[in-house]
Amino acid sequence: MIVYDLSCDSGHVFEGWFGSSGDFTAQMQRGLIACPTCGSDVVGKAPMAPAVGKKGNQKISQAKPGRNMRNAAMPNAPMTSAPMASAPMTSGPMPAEVKAAIARLAEAQAQALKDSKWVGSRFAEESRKIHYGESKGIAIHGQATLEEASALIEEGIAVAPLPLPIAPPDELN
Repeated sequence: MIVYDLSCDSGHVFEGWFGSSGDFTAQMQRGLIACPTCGSDVVGKAPMAPAVGKKGNQKISQAKPGRNMRNAAMPNAPMTSAPMASAPMTSGPMPAEVKAAIARLAEAQAQALKDSKWVGSRFAEESRKIHYGESKGIAIHGQATLEEASALIEEGIAVAPLPLPIAPPDELN
C-alpha cells in the first residue's frame, strides 16, 4: 500500500491510498480520482515528506476517553472552537516561545476554572440543567464524549473543549 498527498486545482490537499504507484497512474488516466472537498478531477501529487518509522523503544501514550469540557453559559466564560490538532512530536528541546505560550495558556485556563465546579462525567446532564433553568447558573467543567458535546451544541448549549488537559480533583496528589 502506498499513500500519496494529493491536491486539486482549488488547492485542497487530501490523502490517497493505492496498491502501487502503477495503480495511482491507472486511476488518474481513467479519471477515477477526485477531490473529496470540491469534486474537482484536476488532481496531482502534492509535495510530501518521506514517512520515517518511529524508533522501537518509544512509548505511545493513550488519551483517556472523554474530553475535558467547560460550560460556557456564563457571560464571562471564555469560548474556544479550535479543534484539537495532532502534530508529530520532535525529540529536540521545545522553543522558549512555545514554552512561554503554553505557560500563558495554562495560566489563563487555570484562572477560568478557578471559580468553576468540577462535575466529572455528569457534565452533559449538569449543562442541560443549567441551560434549562433547573439548576443554579454556575460555571462548571467536566468530561463529555464527542457525541454528548455535539448533542449539547445542537441544543444551543454553549460548551467548549478546554485547550489543555486537566486531572480530575480526585486524581490529584
